[in-house]
Amino acid sequence: MSEPESAQDFHATRLEDSSSGEDDTDMHESVKHQEQDECPPSTNTNTGAATSNEYDEDEWRENEFENPPVDGNMRVVASHYNELKESGRTERVKSRIFHMRNFNNWIKSQLISEYIKRIKTNQRMGDPMRVLDMCCGKGGDLLKWEKAMITHLICTDIAEVSVEQCKRRYEDIIRRAEHSKFAHKFTAEFFACDSTLVRLRERFKDPSLKLNLVSCQFAFHYSFESLTQADCMVRNAAECLQPGGFFIATIPDAFEIMKRLRASPNGRSFGNEVYNIEFCSDTNPPPFFGAKYQFHLEGVVDCPEFLVHFPTLEKLCRKYGLKLERKTTFADYFKENMDNGRNLLQRMSGLETVYPNRVGNDEQYEHIKRYCKGNTGRPYGSLSKSEWEATTLYLVCAFRKCKNTWDSQGKPVFEFD
Repeated sequence: MSEPESAQDFHATRLEDSSSGEDDTDMHESVKHQEQDECPPSTNTNTGAATSNEYDEDEWRENEFENPPVDGNMRVVASHYNELKESGRTERVKSRIFHMRNFNNWIKSQLISEYIKRIKTNQRMGDPMRVLDMCCGKGGDLLKWEKAMITHLICTDIAEVSVEQCKRRYEDIIRRAEHSKFAHKFTAEFFACDSTLVRLRERFKDPSLKLNLVSCQFAFHYSFESLTQADCMVRNAAECLQPGGFFIATIPDAFEIMKRLRASPNGRSFGNEVYNIEFCSDTNPPPFFGAKYQFHLEGVVDCPEFLVHFPTLEKLCRKYGLKLERKTTFADYFKENMDNGRNLLQRMSGLETVYPNRVGNDEQYEHIKRYCKGNTGRPYGSLSKSEWEATTLYLVCAFRKCKNTWDSQGKPVFEFD
C-alpha cells in the first residue's frame, strides 16, 4: 500500500454534532474504569504509519544462543505496574494522552467484538463462551467481556497488585448486576504469574477447560526477550483453545519502529513530547529475540520492551496450531472500522473535538486545516499529531486455532487449511 500524503489523514473525521449522541451509561463506565496500566504506544516524529509491514529477513539476525538467560526484565515490568497508582477520571481527563488512550481502548473494543461475533456465528445457542485475558492488567477490558455476554473469564497478570484491582472491579460489576434485571453475570477466576515462564493451564481451576478466545492486549511484546519466553507465551495462548477459537493481540509494529529509528538523527532513540523510545541493544541488525528498548510514556509507562519479529511470531504460532488470520496496523484498522464504530468512538472520547478556525498555527492540528477544505467552523474529531504518531506504531493481529490429528508418537498434526 502506498504511503498517504499524511498519516494524519486517517484520523480526522467530521463530527456532525460533537455534543450529540445517545447517552450510554455502560460506555461512560467503560471510560470511567479504563485500564490505568494499559501498555503505551511506541512512537516517532515521522508519520508513515500505513506502509507495508513486510520484513527484509537480511536485516535481522539470529541470536547466538537459542535460549539466552532471563535477565530480570519481567521483574522490572511487574514492579513498575505494581507501583503504578490508580487515578480518577478527573485526573485522566487532564492527561496529554487522554484521547489517545481512549482511541486505543476503542481499537480493543472493535477487535474483541469482531472475534466474539465470529466465534458466536459458529456456535449453537447456549454454548459457553470462555475467555482467557492474558496480561489483564487492572481489568480495563472487564466491561468489554460483560458486553460480549461471555460465560467464564480467566484473568492473569504478572503484577499481583493489578490482579487484585482487576478482581475488585469484577466484584463491583457483579454487585451492580445483582441490582439489575438486564445485567449479564459471568464467572471468573484470577491469579498472578508470569505467562512467559509458567504454563497457565496448570493454574486454571479446571486444567481441562477449553477456551473460545484468548486476548493479550498491549503486552505480548514483553515475551520476546528470549525464545524460551516467547514460546511459552504462545503455548499458553494456544493449547487450551478449541479448534475455531482465536488468539487476538495488540502489539508494537517492529517494522515501523525500526523504520522510524533509522530516520532518527540520533540513531538510538526518538520520540516527542508524550513519549520516548531508546534502544538498549544493537539494532544493526536487530536480533530476533532480546531487541530491547526502554519505553517512556509520561505518567504511565517507564520500563523495558522488546521488538516482535513478526515472521518469527507467526512460525511459533504455527507450531502450536495457530494460523494467522489478520495483521493490520492501527491506522488501517481505524479506517476499516470507522463506519460501524463511529458512534462508539465518539462516546468513548477516542477523538478530540477540534474546530479548524480555533487552532491557529498549532502544528499539532495542522492536518485539520488540510482535511476540512474550507469548512473551518465545523467540528472535527482527531488526535493531535504527537498522539497519532504514538498510536500508529501498533498493529492488531489474530490467529485461529486449527483442527488436528495425532501422529504415531502422540504429537499433534495440525490441519492448516
